[in-house]
Amino acid sequence: MKLYYMPGACSLASHILLREANIPVELERVGRDKKTEHGEDFMAVNPKGYVPTLIMEDGDTLTENVVVHGYIADLKPELKLAPPHGTKARVKQDELAVYISTELHKTLGALFNPAITEEGRKASIEKAYTRFSLIEKMLSDGRAFIMGDHFASVDAYLYTVTIWTDPLKVDMSAFPNLAAYRKRVSARPAVQAALVAEGLVPAA
Repeated sequence: MKLYYMPGACSLASHILLREANIPVELERVGRDKKTEHGEDFMAVNPKGYVPTLIMEDGDTLTENVVVHGYIADLKPELKLAPPHGTKARVKQDELAVYISTELHKTLGALFNPAITEEGRKASIEKAYTRFSLIEKMLSDGRAFIMGDHFASVDAYLYTVTIWTDPLKVDMSAFPNLAAYRKRVSARPAVQAALVAEGLVPAA
């Protein structure tokens, strides 16, 4: 398989999951000019023009975060990165994944736009705080990961959007449970390996 990614972008979640599942994958970095590190026209690979883009083993293309994450999880059901399809647990995990996609990813993503006004930035941060408050409350019961005591595909996504608050300079001091959660996820070997591979942290 092949994963088209941008360092630190939402594709980091897919990268983390592939490493968690120990699935061999070729990585291809995409630049903001829509050219890959080996000179491919990314728009020809994925006309949507954004990552993650996963080339599956049969050569078909898969896009959209929540779908890609579920696909990777289902390749290794024994790891329980996602509950089985048709169960209430799977529906609840999918519900949270969509919440992260529509309410956190999109809200924080808007802050990367250099044209955003100060008023727009303030409004987006306030909205993000409201959305993070739900996550903070979920973590207040002492669970290790967002769905319970087992790392799941949705954790890779939540972690990815949470670390965006650093370059965006969003003060997260009001969310201590989320800060502790972030440290736990960050310490996982697969997460560290993905961060190093994307050049986001130096190799140990």
